[in-house]
Formats: sequence, C-alpha cells, structure tokens
Amino acid sequence: MSDFAMLERRTILAGGLALAAAPALATAPRFVSRRPAIGDRRFVSPAVERAIGHVSQRIGDAKLAWMFANAWPNTLDTTVLAAGETDSFVITGDIPCLWLRDSAAQMAPYLPLLRKDPRLAMLVRGLIARHARSILIDPYANAFMQDSAARTTLSWALHDDTEMKPGVAERKWEVDSLCYAIRLAHGYWQATRDPRPFDSTWTAAAQAILRTFREQQRKGSDGPYRFRRSAPEPTETLLGGYGRPTRRIGLIHSGFRPSDDACDYPFLIPANLFAVTALRELAVLARDARPEPALAAAAIALADEVAAALQAYGTMRLPDGRTVWAYEVDGYGNASFMDDANVPSLSGLAHLGCVDDRDPLWRATAAAAWSGDNPWFFRGRAAEGIGGPHVGRRYIWPMSLIVRALSASDDATVRACLRLLRDTDADTGFVHEAFDMDDPAKFTRPWFAWANGLFGELIVRLAEARPHLLESFV
Repeated sequence: MSDFAMLERRTILAGGLALAAAPALATAPRFVSRRPAIGDRRFVSPAVERAIGHVSQRIGDAKLAWMFANAWPNTLDTTVLAAGETDSFVITGDIPCLWLRDSAAQMAPYLPLLRKDPRLAMLVRGLIARHARSILIDPYANAFMQDSAARTTLSWALHDDTEMKPGVAERKWEVDSLCYAIRLAHGYWQATRDPRPFDSTWTAAAQAILRTFREQQRKGSDGPYRFRRSAPEPTETLLGGYGRPTRRIGLIHSGFRPSDDACDYPFLIPANLFAVTALRELAVLARDARPEPALAAAAIALADEVAAALQAYGTMRLPDGRTVWAYEVDGYGNASFMDDANVPSLSGLAHLGCVDDRDPLWRATAAAAWSGDNPWFFRGRAAEGIGGPHVGRRYIWPMSLIVRALSASDDATVRACLRLLRDTDADTGFVHEAFDMDDPAKFTRPWFAWANGLFGELIVRLAEARPHLLESFV
C-alpha cells in the first residue's frame, strides 16, 4: 500500500503538497480533462458518459462544466476495486477501505441511470450484497476491508480498545452507517423494481440493523458496543468506552457522527431523524421487494417510537428564543446547537428526505446553522460555509455548499453556492473535503469521491429542474 493511500483522515494538506498530488496544475492549459485515461478507469458506464455530454452542453460556464465532467464520474473512474453481481467494493478515495456511508452516497447519483445501463445496475447490486455481508460481520463497524479475512491496515485503528473482527477496517458506531445501507437498497428498488438483491443474506442484515438500533436505545443496559482510542483529539474516543450518560428516552445512541468524530451527547438528532426515514424505507422493502411482514412491522414500530421521542426531546431554544432542532441531546435537558458539514446534518435533512423543505422548524434550523449561531460556520475572504471538528477551525467543507444548494428554494442562493464551489477548487477541477476560508489553495483530501459525486448530483438536478440557472451562469 502506498504512503499516499495511507494518509491519515485528519491530515490537512498544505497548498504546496495538495498541488503536488496533481503536478503542474497551475501551468497546465485550463479545462483539460483531469479524468484517468479511458484504459485506466476502474469502471465505465455508457449511460454516465452520455449524461456527462448531455448535461455539460447545458452549462454556460466553461469552468463549471469542466468541474462537473471531472467530478461526477470520479467514483466510477477511481474507486471501484471490484464490480460483480454479488460483490462490488467501492473505496472512499485516498483511503483504500469501504465505508458503508460513503460507498452508498457515492453510488446515489447514478441510481436514475440504472435502467439504461445493466452493468451499472450490476455494480449497485454487488454493493448492496457487500453491504449486507459487511453488516453481518459487525453492524457496529463503519468501515471494512476488501478481504473479509484481513485485519485492519488503517494505522489509526490498529490499537483501538474494542472488539475488532477480521474484515473490519474501523469500528466507530455511527447510526447513519446502517441508514445509508438501507437508503442504497431502497434507491435501487425504486429505480429498478428488481428483487434480486433482496435475498436471505440481505434479510439477515436488515434484521441485524433493527437489532442494533434496539440495542442502542439502551433501555436495559449500555449494550454490547464499547470503543476507546488513544489519540490526541478527544473526538477520537468515547468517555469510558460508552460516551456520556443519558436518560433512556427511546432515541438511538450514536458513538460517532458521520464525520467519524465522537458525539458530545450520544443522541445525535440528525442521525435519529435519518433513522426514522430509513426504517420506513426498510419497511417498504420488507413489504414489496422481499415480503417479510414481521420485519416490515418491526421497522415501522421502531420508526414510530423514535419519531415520538424526537418530537418530545429533539428540539431546543436558541438564546433569541427561536425553536430549532438540536444537534445532540442527552435526555437530561442538555442540548447543543451546531452543525457539521457531513450528512446527515441539520442542514442536510431536507436533502435526505427527512423533513419537508418548507417545514418552518427545519427552515429556522437551517438558517441558524448557516450563521454565527453555529460555532462551525465560517466566513472568510474566499467563502462562507460550514465545517466541523474533523478538520478544525477555519476550514469550510464544500459538501455544506452543495447541500445548501440542493435544499434551496430560491435561485439566488443556488447561484451563490455554485459560484463558491467553482471558485474554491484551487484549479484542480475537483471538489475537496475542506478548504481554508481565506485561501482555497490550502485544502484537504484531493481525492474524496463522495464530495465529487454530490457535486455532480447537484449539477444533474439543476439541469433537470432549473436549467436556466446553468445556462445563464457566469
């Protein structure tokens, strides 16, 4: 494994190092494709290639069109290590492991094209199968090795104090990891009505998801999961292995956020809202794709219970009196308001379909998240946006700009986000994990497929729903 592939997830690449990863960007002719040569691409989809050509023609701005053509196929070009009917393995980019969350989100932008490309549909079926087997290895793990018999090679996870099993790359318990596995399966079913992925292994994994969510309601005990890591950052470990004390109120405990940072309070509200939506999607699959009435009923019952707890305990008041969704709570009355760019976030709830984008409570929450009320909102000389503890202060995540644009109802907000996305790529033609609010040449993770794919999803949606924005954009 190369040193580049083993870059730590927290490493902030200085501008010079970041540009060194793509030589001569500053002097190369503008808008030359940054994609691998055709023969070097990991997976080629004719449907995706046709869509790139069609959508690119609708973008009036040359640089934005160039970024879209580089970024949208990045998952297929670079991260598909295996593609098969029963096994597809998709890495995050510069970390050579499969994250349940990332891999599902990376495939999501291609779901509308599955009927047009049988091989692309096969790729997603194989990933659904890999997710199911991974969950059965350990439903508490967030990341997995390609070889299910291998021990982790991630340097930061080698000595974690937790029950590490073969095949597991990292074992941070994150509610959203299991939600994303459901989301991909449901998206596949909605796009294809193909029951093939929904076999007995998938059913066993779905049952494991329900069991794990129930365990992490912790009604009778702390449950089987514990995790501690020796690290300089408190966001890398859990207090006593379990996190802070909570009152048992029916919400699902999460050890870590979708950023892979530890929760301050274990009831992560965006993740619980996502769980409600995902459980209802699971019920659809257990009713229609693979009839399992008991599984469907159990999923609905848990969704209803968590939804009721969210209504009772999931909101808070800001100092000015506004009621908003909290980011985290503990059930004792303690709550924190912030937002993190990683989805599920408070800002991303409408994008995920967890709330209606016209809902007054969510609109108030999203407005507060995009302001000084959120300690992880930054406004600098280059841009404004949301970051998070994972990279640290001053660093804005393009993902927050993309999600804001995907959720916006007005053209002006979308244009502003597009302009910031276009102008903060450091002339690489890709979307990064994060960049300095004053100097986009200082960025993290030059190869981060989730952000690239999400950017592509935004452009495709605009081409369909608001083509005038792309055609007239400058």
